[in-house]
Amino acid sequence: MTAPTSPMTPTPQRPAPVFVPDSVCERLAKVTSGSLTTQLFIKGFRQPVLPGLRPLGNKVKPFAGRAYTMRFIPAREDIDTYATLTTTPNPDNLQWVGVEQIQPGEVMVIDSSNNPAAASMGNMLITRMMVRGAKAVITDGAFRDGVELTGMDFPVWCRGITATTRLSYHHVADLQVPVGCAGVAVYPGDVIHGDGDNITVVPAHLAEEMADLCEKRDDIEAYLALRVQKGEALWGLYPPSPETREQHKAWVAAGRPLDKLA
Repeated sequence: MTAPTSPMTPTPQRPAPVFVPDSVCERLAKVTSGSLTTQLFIKGFRQPVLPGLRPLGNKVKPFAGRAYTMRFIPAREDIDTYATLTTTPNPDNLQWVGVEQIQPGEVMVIDSSNNPAAASMGNMLITRMMVRGAKAVITDGAFRDGVELTGMDFPVWCRGITATTRLSYHHVADLQVPVGCAGVAVYPGDVIHGDGDNITVVPAHLAEEMADLCEKRDDIEAYLALRVQKGEALWGLYPPSPETREQHKAWVAAGRPLDKLA
């Protein structure tokens, strides 16, 4: 029986689900994580970055895509056996289901409970998702097949590499539910942004606004960096004062001449 809600208890409000179009994701893929995290901080989001995760390979490909989530729980010996890896759909092997469900423009986000003791998945499944049009694959655990994954032109982020099979420690319990990845809440449909520095989670309902704000911020930050490189002091320049912002506008209107960095 459901307990009655007290008239003094506020009803939690969650933003209505928002589908973020590819056009907005493409804009977000071009902004920096520095601008993105700053603008999210201004909105009250103190820690949108997935800490401790690193990309595999030397070519870090920026991306932004909608989150498709996969949640692990600890494996159990009578369920997570080699026999579950059948060639037909199996309710005890949701991992294959998720790989075959992911859509173009989505990012697989795996909640491995920050446990890198066993691989979240490996080359075969990640290649399949890449072919299906996924934007990236992320886990707060480990992957296997590091040599193959490092050579792929595809964003793969994790805590490390291990050959230990997923079945040793992980069971896929849910798909497309809210998860915690590296200690950060990720809801299905959130935008996952990656660049050479970080993975950042952008709530879906803020995605378009973040694209607008970050495009403007990145432009003025590039201008300020040029002035700092010329030897100017930070006071009044960074963060930009109202006067500095007007100088930036005038510089843009003049065609961005490098010899006239006010």
